[in-house]
Amino acid sequence: MPLVAGVDSSTQSCKVVVRDAETGALLRQGRAPHPDGTEVDPSAWWSALAGAVDAAGGLADVAAVSVAGQQHGMVCLDESGAVVRPALLWNDTRSAGAAAELVEEAGGGAAGRRFWADAVGSVPVASFTVTKLRWLARHEPEHAARVAAVCLPHDWLTWRLAGAPGLAALRSDRGDASGTGYWSPATGDYRLDLLERALGRVPHVPAVLGPADPAGAVRPDAFRAPGGRLPDGALLGPGTGDNAAAALGVGARAGDVIVSIGTSGTVFSVADAPAADPTGAVAGFADATGRFLPLVCTLNAARVLDAAAAMLRVGLDELAELALSAPTGADGLVVVPYLEGERTPDRPLATGAVHGLTLRTSTPAHLARAAVEGLLCALADGLDALTAQGATARRVILVGGGARSAAVRRIAPEVLGMPVVVPPPGEYVADGAARQAAWVALGGAAPPTWSVRGTEEYAAAPVPAVRERYAAAREHFLDRLDRAPADDG
Repeated sequence: MPLVAGVDSSTQSCKVVVRDAETGALLRQGRAPHPDGTEVDPSAWWSALAGAVDAAGGLADVAAVSVAGQQHGMVCLDESGAVVRPALLWNDTRSAGAAAELVEEAGGGAAGRRFWADAVGSVPVASFTVTKLRWLARHEPEHAARVAAVCLPHDWLTWRLAGAPGLAALRSDRGDASGTGYWSPATGDYRLDLLERALGRVPHVPAVLGPADPAGAVRPDAFRAPGGRLPDGALLGPGTGDNAAAALGVGARAGDVIVSIGTSGTVFSVADAPAADPTGAVAGFADATGRFLPLVCTLNAARVLDAAAAMLRVGLDELAELALSAPTGADGLVVVPYLEGERTPDRPLATGAVHGLTLRTSTPAHLARAAVEGLLCALADGLDALTAQGATARRVILVGGGARSAAVRRIAPEVLGMPVVVPPPGEYVADGAARQAAWVALGGAAPPTWSVRGTEEYAAAPVPAVRERYAAAREHFLDRLDRAPADDG
């Protein structure tokens, strides 16, 4: 009975699961927190991985390990392999100006966006690695000059598990590479000209592996700790980005749209052809199986619930009860949830807004309902963008920490307009990484079939008026935001 391990190195924490390679049965798991912030010393990820491995009872008995990680993070290494500066994470928006520069240099406006969509499947936004490299070159030239290699968080952790055997041993995969802004899912090649355009030169980049290609082997002494926590010679999977791993973890199939409500909100589906959306709403990523993963991302997801609960001084369960006690549509109260800027639409400097506040709607229940509906409406906008690019949507699979909210689960079908399937709470990104590790360990043309038990389905009649009111409030808000500089003189 071979065992495999999957790692989810996310924004907020590191999770490790150990599963049976053939059946997917969960044997044990562990987690450890990451520090807050939008830039992090990668050594914190390494320490958290060690803690999560310990909490999972060690990995000495596993045959393969794969790491899934938060996408887009910029990890810069010097010639010796040392980290040049703290990694800029996907949710660091300081490179918004750099993203605009890169589009402008490619022709600006629709022409510039089309150039990038055709080149790499996505239009640059502040999240992408390519924009962070341009920011580095502009604002920290002394650090930029030291960069000998650039990689992603999961690449760096995989490399460290292998013992950090030189920059030439850095490895990545299609799913995560497709989020850099300088690798093309359509051609399967790096666009080194775009990398040079961003940084001013071409550093070393990881080799991009196929879905089941091993990235090397675990070096047993990578962690210096008692207990033999790492296996001797276990294979390393190529790893992938967190969204591609989640799709693998839930076993997404054609017609399924995954909506993940975590730190960010994502809407994505598995496709047979690459996407290239010149509006920039849909990122044309690759998946972890050799296919493609068109994806829409919002910056504000589960933390909208956290913020509403904090304002009302209640816990998340009580927030859900309040939301469900209010009428559908919250009597016209609308929350536009751009609490930390927004990526879709691309408004990195936006703030949130509340519309329709009256004496009648000035209750905790109305605000709770409007917060949940605003979060879901933002994701529904993403679903519309995805289907406009040709995605088929027959049902929604709802995952992530936000899916644990009873209000989110019950209100989602009304807003999204289709049945919603909710798997039991779990670590689906880590599970996807474990399934990839099993694919590497067992071989074969496809990953092993693992079933997800205990799913629940929620259905309700769509309520278009909720989205209509949200759309009106959103457009009013964005119009005011666009006119603000002129109004301020």
